[in-house]
Amino acid sequence: MARTIVIAPDSFKGTIGAAAAAAALAAGWRRESPSDDVRLLPMADGGEGTVDAFAAAVPDARRMPVTVTGPEGAPVAASWVLLPPSPDAPRGTGVVELANTSGIELLGTPPRLRAFDAHTRGFGEAIADALAHGVSRLVLGIGSSSSTEGGTGMLTALGARFADAAGSPIADGARGLGALSAADLSGLAPLPSHGVTVLSDVTNPLLGARGAAAVFGPQKGARPADIGELDAGLARLAALVDADPDAAGAGAAGGTGFGLLAWGAQLVPGSAAVAELVGLDAAVAAASVVVTGEGSYDGQSAAGKVPAHVGALAAAASVPVALVAGRITTDADTSGFAATASLTALAGSSEAAMQDPARWLTEAGAVLARAFALR
Repeated sequence: MARTIVIAPDSFKGTIGAAAAAAALAAGWRRESPSDDVRLLPMADGGEGTVDAFAAAVPDARRMPVTVTGPEGAPVAASWVLLPPSPDAPRGTGVVELANTSGIELLGTPPRLRAFDAHTRGFGEAIADALAHGVSRLVLGIGSSSSTEGGTGMLTALGARFADAAGSPIADGARGLGALSAADLSGLAPLPSHGVTVLSDVTNPLLGARGAAAVFGPQKGARPADIGELDAGLARLAALVDADPDAAGAGAAGGTGFGLLAWGAQLVPGSAAVAELVGLDAAVAAASVVVTGEGSYDGQSAAGKVPAHVGALAAAASVPVALVAGRITTDADTSGFAATASLTALAGSSEAAMQDPARWLTEAGAVLARAFALR
């Protein structure tokens, strides 16, 4: 009797997205066990690849192209995904990600880090496009941000107005926050009828030592001397906008979490929400074997990351689960997995694995198929 294999990895950050990783694992598994029914449910936590994951995992999902203003002001060809109607969203759900509209990946390789100038206007433009389509609900992924401007670019694209002391619109990006004197959110587009869910596994507040500028600013090019100025700009915004800067996740995506709270959105843990939206629990319960993975599985991976969530669902359903990772560190607890495969070990080095991740994911899929064929 054919087995059902569910393949549900996260992206292997910086090397390959979740959808492509799932496809490569499936190719290797099918090479060894062609009679198995392999189902792909690529996962995400709100960062890069969230749109791709939904497009691959949800039947009848439609990719909707849109051209937006990128984080440096140049046009960017992006897309959002329209999920089919459901009882919770009778006119469908729009899935929009910050990464492919305003993300740090759009600033080149290596990224041209622009601590004060990058912005989220394009993210807001893609959200506006989904609203114009008439969706009943929005799901927004806000990982992989390039900016530290509190979501002001996004809110401006949705109808808000941010002005300086003379009443003129402020500049895009964190640079504009230094001159911010007034915020008018009365023109914001209304939320869709079934609300806005924001996927984020970041719980940082907007301001202070754990805030957006101090914790994430250096990743976006902020020098130590810049942190205070960035934080002060975000504080000016917080003083003018009716949202809680201390709320968990307000500091996510350079403060975009705060901007979304001001709009009325709800921030939720990313991986668990994606799992629910794509029906992962039912798929796992019906599976013979589950395969999950991420780029680096280490001592922190058990705290809310995709493999841990998938593993918990599999354990609850008494279904064996296997782990694939670019590397598995010595401090990682892999005791809950029936089998593991490290791309670094298969390729001989982390450099070789990262140069051709699809090849080594295919090999990992084949290795795991052989391992479970012997059980």
